[in-house]
Amino acid sequence: MNQTASKETQQDALKVAKSIQKPGQTKEQTKLIAQGIEKGISEYKKQQKIKARERDKQRKQQLKAKNTTEENNEKSVNESTELNKVTSKVLIPWLLLITSWVLFAFYILN
Repeated sequence: MNQTASKETQQDALKVAKSIQKPGQTKEQTKLIAQGIEKGISEYKKQQKIKARERDKQRKQQLKAKNTTEENNEKSVNESTELNKVTSKVLIPWLLLITSWVLFAFYILN
């Protein structure tokens, strides 16, 4: 997995190597330093990509958890609404029946 760095990375490494060049340093030494810097830059970029992937995974997990929680809340609200509808559908006829019998009894007694 010996990949060469991008031209931009190589140029940046060479600039840095030339900026820290000591008097009497040969071009070969400067090239070796530039290669080391280039390796460091490449390694840094790899680490940043890994961190970005991890952050993205965390964000996706949080979104998934949030959506799951919202769906569960929505289901419980729907279930309680359904229960209220069923209760009212059963309760209303019984209340009407009891009320009619009470009024009928009151009518007969008077």
